[in-house]
Amino acid sequence: MTTSRLIIASPLLLLAACGGSQDNSETPDDAGTAAPTASANSAAASARLANAPPGFATCRSCHSVEPGRNGIGPSLFGIVGTRAGEVPGFNFSPALKASGVTWDRQSLDTWLQGPMKMVPGTKMVIGVPDPQRRKDVIDYLETLK
Repeated sequence: MTTSRLIIASPLLLLAACGGSQDNSETPDDAGTAAPTASANSAAASARLANAPPGFATCRSCHSVEPGRNGIGPSLFGIVGTRAGEVPGFNFSPALKASGVTWDRQSLDTWLQGPMKMVPGTKMVIGVPDPQRRKDVIDYLETLK
């Protein structure tokens, strides 16, 4: 593989490793047919991602915006207004589960500045240092309903 192909393929491999093959959708009684809700959820998630700000690109390498579809990180669909550690089907760190944080604009802004500073012992290590990008990401998260 040439260097230029490797450079192009590297981000795709990273995304594939971040839970892209995990499927948490329900299957119908007839195992030979795909569940209509899974494809509808996937189409809706694609539409939601089309509206994502540039700052969300880092987030989506680990997080889904599809309800019930967790990756390396939990689904971010409907996250605003919920308590930290309560996304069904995701194995949160004990520190985040015990944090008592409710995700609102202020807590999300603090979290995105430095997750490990806000909740030592959390699994999330990547922050968003730029204040405008944090605002854009939080604005976007508020639309995921």
